[in-house]
Amino acid sequence: MFEKLNLLIPIGNFIRNKSIQNFLFLAIIQSSNVLISIISMPLLIQSIGADQFGLVNLSLSVIILLNILVGFGFNLSAPREVAIRQTDREALSHVVSNVFSAKILLAAIATFLILIGAFGFNLFPEYRMILIFSVLLLFSEATLPLWFFQGMEKMKLVSIANIFSKLLFLMGIVLFIQKPEQSKWVNFLMGFFGLGINLTLLGYIHGFMGIRFYRPEFSSIWKNLRDNILLFFSNLASHISINGGLIILSFFSSAETLGMYSLAERVVMVLRLFPALIIQAVFPNASKLYQLDRPAFFTFLRRVYFRVLLGGALISAGAFVAAPWIIQILSRGQMLESVIYLKLLAFIPFLACINVGNVTMMLVADLKELLFRASWMLCLYMVGISTYLTGLMGGVGLCIGIISTEIVVFVICLFLLYRHKKDLLHGFYL
Repeated sequence: MFEKLNLLIPIGNFIRNKSIQNFLFLAIIQSSNVLISIISMPLLIQSIGADQFGLVNLSLSVIILLNILVGFGFNLSAPREVAIRQTDREALSHVVSNVFSAKILLAAIATFLILIGAFGFNLFPEYRMILIFSVLLLFSEATLPLWFFQGMEKMKLVSIANIFSKLLFLMGIVLFIQKPEQSKWVNFLMGFFGLGINLTLLGYIHGFMGIRFYRPEFSSIWKNLRDNILLFFSNLASHISINGGLIILSFFSSAETLGMYSLAERVVMVLRLFPALIIQAVFPNASKLYQLDRPAFFTFLRRVYFRVLLGGALISAGAFVAAPWIIQILSRGQMLESVIYLKLLAFIPFLACINVGNVTMMLVADLKELLFRASWMLCLYMVGISTYLTGLMGGVGLCIGIISTEIVVFVICLFLLYRHKKDLLHGFYL
């Protein structure tokens, strides 16, 4: 009995740790997003067809790209600002007001860019209306208070709200999306329910947490934008490198091919969350060890790195072997082209894991400029090689280009660390 109690007490302390709770609730949010995405795929393909499914995903890719503008690095910088001012409600209210004001302003600018592109320059002809109806997702992103709850270390409510929002979206698909002509409402429903839940959370922040909303202070907003400029461009470049493939493919292939590729890409992007979640999980402890005990930091990071590599290898192998079954389950049919894409892209989760050590070292050492350089060198490589290979071989060429990108980013990070921070490189690898 006493042995059991001794085992339970450390586990209880482990679960009560704020950092662990943050990670667990972030994992719940990502898991619910993944689960709803997997459930919605066969429903959408069956109701609107593979070609419209591809156009819906292409529109979503454009919106997600513009969401980088809406976020503008606040998702990385704002939690720190909130954490510092947790006990000062007045200062916290000003931070919250300015961040939300800035993000809503950026969402309005992004919407204006879409409208100008669609109607002024006649862009997006095949999926113009789907894209126009998708702009609500920009304001859903602008009002998402995830960064606030991260800084306050109170992630439970926002994770429950996220799950509820996704369930409402799934219900909306079942009830309202029945034929291809209704494809424009898919992303609209996602944005509508997300925005509604976010506004409810803002009401809770104001009514129950004592946060007041002030008029925006444009001088503070401008300062925040200037401070976040490197984070914004790093995030933009990383996003293009990871998620820009579908947009490149749209210039060379039909809507049906886009649907086939986007199905495989969604599966792989879900699996690719594994190394990102690991970095988020270890970052707080790694940062403390880096400051207080450098040898312990390297020991800790090496231990994490080897486990991540093993996990990534198992995930990639499983995706490769199970590719035909996964595609059949998700599409409820035989989509051989999607199986080929998934087998090729199955290597990405493992290849993404090999750079976990380098990225973690750059983050804990606050090497924003190196991350910026690495992100844009990678972005230029990805766009160039993927465009060339896609023009030659279509979707297969795009898959090869994206695979090579994951290898190149590892080499780039190694090179930059060797040039500018040799002590980190030697401490970790040697």
